[in-house]
Amino acid sequence: MKASAFLSFWNLKMKPLFNIKRFKFYVLVGLAFLMIWLLNSYLNFPGAFLSQSLNEIWRAVYIIVINYIFFELAIPVIRLKWKKIHITISIVLSMIFFYSFGLYAWRYIGIQLNIYTVLNAYDSVLSGVYVQFTGGLFSVLFFGIIKHFYDFRKLKEAEQKLRIEKQESELNYLRSQTNPHFLFNTLNNIYSLARDKSDLAAESVLRLSGILRFMLYETGGDYINMEQELKIISDYIALEKLRYDESLRVSFTYEAEDMKQPLPPLLLIPLVENAFKHGVSETLNRPFIDINLISNRQQLEFCVKNSTEKHSGERNVKENIGLSNLRRQLELLYKDYSLSVQQGESVFTAILKINLSSHV
Repeated sequence: MKASAFLSFWNLKMKPLFNIKRFKFYVLVGLAFLMIWLLNSYLNFPGAFLSQSLNEIWRAVYIIVINYIFFELAIPVIRLKWKKIHITISIVLSMIFFYSFGLYAWRYIGIQLNIYTVLNAYDSVLSGVYVQFTGGLFSVLFFGIIKHFYDFRKLKEAEQKLRIEKQESELNYLRSQTNPHFLFNTLNNIYSLARDKSDLAAESVLRLSGILRFMLYETGGDYINMEQELKIISDYIALEKLRYDESLRVSFTYEAEDMKQPLPPLLLIPLVENAFKHGVSETLNRPFIDINLISNRQQLEFCVKNSTEKHSGERNVKENIGLSNLRRQLELLYKDYSLSVQQGESVFTAILKINLSSHV
């Protein structure tokens, strides 16, 4: 026996014969099945509806149990042992017996206990068995169809839950990469100021502590207000400007219809960070950064332009880890968005557009 087959058989053997949650499902399906037969009884035996109702309730008890045994115990064994024909045939014949002679015997027990009222007399045992088997076969189809759709829905729900958990795990991983990356660059800047014995080093540490406080206590949830995101961008810009002289021109403007609009924390920072680290830090003459945000009717546009050294020939953009992580986060967070980056002759432009209502 192969290892996988052995494990499957072992799991089947270890599986409890009675699962209360699954049995509750069969009880609910059985009640629906009972309602159908009660309606049929009312139409065919209106004068003896009460007696017929007791008959159907008595039969429904057996139908529920036998269908639970068939679908939850017999079919799994058949699937596992389908190559062993004698086992499969034995199980199938046993189930046919229970759905025919078993139902007839259950009717007989009910009669003996004065629970079941005889409204139709059968010419022979075989004719009675045949009638009971017809009802039993209908119950198999009824339970089987509902079980199929129920299990299919549960499977889809499980897949959806697994997909969401996987995406959340990946998103947390991307954020865990972004934050240390951001801090690493900032600490490098402070190191440069400290090495030059600049008086601005102390102020840099103070501003960094404010940013760290925000990252520790405000970004733990899935969203922050747009007002908070804009504040952290402003603080980051102020921190970065400390290591540049007055030749650097930074413009940060925004127009937001709703400052309480929820945004994923630190979503916009990578574009600003990219402008400083890979833009003005490598620009010798007249460095600049222009940042503009417009948010209206849940449509957000965030544009960042920064100076670069003149480029000629090939202008394909090789994205760094910050931009790559941002793209992946956007894929996980939104259905409707676009992020375009363009390297001009001496200007790098990044434009992010998001339909905020398309959050996954």
